[in-house]
Amino acid sequence: MAVNLEALQKKLNQLSGQNSRKNTMWRPPEGEETTIRIIAFPDNDGQPFKERYFYYNIGNNPGLLAPYQFGKPDPFQELITKLRSDDTKESYELAKKLYPKMRSYAAVIVRGEEDKGVRLWGYGKMAYQELLNLVLNPEYGDITDVDEGTDLVIGYGKPPGAAFPRTTVTPRRRSSTLVEDRDEINKHLESIPDFSSVFDRKTPEQVQAMLDEFLLGDAEAEEVSSETKKYGGGSSDTKSVDEAFDELLS
Repeated sequence: MAVNLEALQKKLNQLSGQNSRKNTMWRPPEGEETTIRIIAFPDNDGQPFKERYFYYNIGNNPGLLAPYQFGKPDPFQELITKLRSDDTKESYELAKKLYPKMRSYAAVIVRGEEDKGVRLWGYGKMAYQELLNLVLNPEYGDITDVDEGTDLVIGYGKPPGAAFPRTTVTPRRRSSTLVEDRDEINKHLESIPDFSSVFDRKTPEQVQAMLDEFLLGDAEAEEVSSETKKYGGGSSDTKSVDEAFDELLS
């Protein structure tokens, strides 16, 4: 039987840290503008973006991949379905807390950091809508084209009065090549990270155990909260999705 060189290379990259989340993921620095170029995923039917659904702030796991999106049994979805069939305010509130959040991703080259290769950029709903509108705008054509695509200027920061940072996307006025050297273009295309290996997938049994632990902890927290309210004082603090994914990717 022939040796699977591709599988061996992936294993070598994992052992050497080349496929680590720290090296694979990119996030725009807050308070600055960064120019990037999006590259289409080779295994995505021509679509430049990928979507994943996560349960977040579940126990000590800030981002838990929802098993249902891979055709696996999902205890969270089963519980959400039961809660939605129970017409009470408490059930509705718990179901809302459990709903998964979508996170979208693009493979990008960061201008000025081309030597770091292709990385993955994760972003929320508003940035995704901006990117989709841009891709669908016939004025720009295929923004991922390696010869005549369009660089994007990404702004990330808190507008005055906002609670959380926001992302802005501004296309350059002129198209450009990804890089001048054709060999370098091919090298970048071949180095697009394996998206399927970036996030850990838990088994249904592991997910059920995490759900059980979360519900037990949530019940204890409710009891403490009620006592705090009874005797006065206390505050609550819920992390944003971005903060949760900072923990997930660190």
